[in-house]
Amino acid sequence: MHEIYNFVSGPLVWISFIIFIGGSIYRLVSMGLLAKKKDTVIYAYFSPKYALRSIFHWIIPFGSVNMRKHPVMTLVAFSFHICLIAVPLFLFAHIILWKESWNISWWFLSDATADFMALIVIGSCIFFLVRRIVLPEVKYLTTVSDYVILAIVAAPFITGFWTYHQFFGYKVMGIIHILSGEIMLAAIPFTRLSHMFFFPVTRGYMGSEFGSVRQAKDW
Repeated sequence: MHEIYNFVSGPLVWISFIIFIGGSIYRLVSMGLLAKKKDTVIYAYFSPKYALRSIFHWIIPFGSVNMRKHPVMTLVAFSFHICLIAVPLFLFAHIILWKESWNISWWFLSDATADFMALIVIGSCIFFLVRRIVLPEVKYLTTVSDYVILAIVAAPFITGFWTYHQFFGYKVMGIIHILSGEIMLAAIPFTRLSHMFFFPVTRGYMGSEFGSVRQAKDW
């Protein structure tokens, strides 16, 4: 058990970060070159002004017409994304690891707050799962990979919650928590999770096209 823990908390951490960083750079560069090849004028009419206008508008809850038409989905989606990012970055236990390894630290969430936010992520994943099963228009577009991605996202939070509360088998669950986090990190560049990088790019492109070319809003 100890050897497995040392492996997943040592070499596998570096491997997952290397895959994440290398894969992210590759995807961004390759998509940039592909966009230039497929649409030769994409960079010519790209407008920082309209790109930023679109990006900032779409990260405001209920800013678009579609968001206002689906208030429950909007509320769940924004809560999910905020907690998904905040918990790993500002969890005290994670910051302690950075402090021990690199002697750097930053502001952290209280354990109770992080616990509640982890439950929001888990509950949101359940909501997304049920939505894909129940809504015909979403079910039609759903593939096996969508369920796998949901599992990849939910696993670190379920196992982390389990480990923190020291439920039965929490030591084994702690190892699974680390491993699932590494799998999620490595999967980001090569799955739909990569939208964390491509959102500002695609939204900037749409904003530039609508604002500079069509002289219209994209929301």
